[in-house]
Amino acid sequence: MADIKNNDSTGKTLLVVLVLCLVCSIVVAGSAVGLKPLQQEQRALDKQRNILAVAGLMQDGMSADEVAKIFAERISSRLVDLKTGELLDSDPAKFNQALALKDPQMSIVLEASQDPAGIKRRSNLAEIYLVRDEQKRVQELVLPIYGNGLWSMMYAFVALETDGRTVKGITYYDQGETPGLGGEIENPNWRAQFIGKKVLDDDGLPALKVMKGAARPGDEFAVDGLSGATLTSNGVQHSFDFWMGELGFGPFLKNVREGALNNG
Repeated sequence: MADIKNNDSTGKTLLVVLVLCLVCSIVVAGSAVGLKPLQQEQRALDKQRNILAVAGLMQDGMSADEVAKIFAERISSRLVDLKTGELLDSDPAKFNQALALKDPQMSIVLEASQDPAGIKRRSNLAEIYLVRDEQKRVQELVLPIYGNGLWSMMYAFVALETDGRTVKGITYYDQGETPGLGGEIENPNWRAQFIGKKVLDDDGLPALKVMKGAARPGDEFAVDGLSGATLTSNGVQHSFDFWMGELGFGPFLKNVREGALNNG
C-alpha cells in the first residue's frame, strides 16, 4: 500500500512540474513576442542616437521624440553597392544586413588575404548615412565599420567630411573588449584624436595608422594606440584597412571625391 502511495505521490509531483514548465514556457514565449516590437523600437532609437552623436548632432538630455525628429530632418539613409560604389535608389528600410550575410546571392566570402578585419563574409550592399545642414546640403557622411578585436566583434560609425577622407568623428557602439584596456575604444578622449585625421592618402588608399604608443605630433594619418591593448588597437587598424579599402567603401569614397554627392 505504501508503495502505491509513493508512486502516486511521485506521479503527481512530476505532473505538477510538467504543468509548471509548460506554463512558464508559455509566459516566457508570450513575453518575448509581446516585447519584440518594443525591443526593435529601442534598437532603432539607439542606432539613431549613435549616428547623431558621431555626426555632432546629439545633445545631452534629448528625448526619444527629439532624437527621432532631428534624425528625420538631418539624416538620409542610403544603400551603396560596395562593388561599384554607386548610391542606389532602393529603400534602406527593406535591407537586412544580417540576412544578406547568410545569402550567397547577397554577399561574398572573403579569403584570409582579403579579410584583415576577420569578418569572413561581406554583404554586397551597405547602408550609409548622409548628414545634411539646415539647407539640406550634404555636410558629412557616416559609414558603419566593424572588425574583430581581442575578444569581440567591434562595431563603429565613422563620420567623414564630404572630401571622403577627413574624419569628423568616430563612435564604437557595440564591443566586448576588456574594460579599462581595449574597452577604452569608447573613451571620448581617445576617440577625439581621430577628428581631422585622414583615412586615405592622396592616391585613395587606406592610410590611417593606429600607432603602438604615441603618434608623432602633426601626423595627419596617425592616432595613438591603446595602452596595454595591442590586439584591440590592431583590430581597429584592421577595420579601417578593410572598410576604407577596395572591398569596403573604397569605390564609394572614390565616387565621393569625384563629386558623386553633388552636395545633395
